[in-house]
Amino acid sequence: MALIESLIGPIASIIDKIIPDKEARAKAKLELLALQGTHELRQIEVRLSAIVAEANSRDPWTSRARPSFLYVMYAMILFALPMGILAAFAPSAAEGIGRGITSYLRGLPDELYALFGTGYLGYTAARQWGKIKGIES
Repeated sequence: MALIESLIGPIASIIDKIIPDKEARAKAKLELLALQGTHELRQIEVRLSAIVAEANSRDPWTSRARPSFLYVMYAMILFALPMGILAAFAPSAAEGIGRGITSYLRGLPDELYALFGTGYLGYTAARQWGKIKGIES
């Protein structure tokens, strides 16, 4: 439960930032506190502890897998910059490349996008937990 207790404060501060309405914010915090003792929260804690253990692993392949995956996704997004320059000089070529990339990305299974989102959120949660505990800077 120590992991969850350490996450309640940061989650509450996030609630303060993203929910402008005072009543809705108070209701969200009450839900968070109510969730603290439930079985659902225990399941979340088990998942997060696995992510944290993986991130703290001494095995370089395990500890670098999630950041490497993110770097690949960032590279794909940054590919838009040279495509913009190409579009200025050869619009038809850029359009053809864009159509090809769009077809490729639409062909990827939805589960891959879900995996990316889960990996990204898990990685950032583990980093936040490490910073709170003083393990990471």
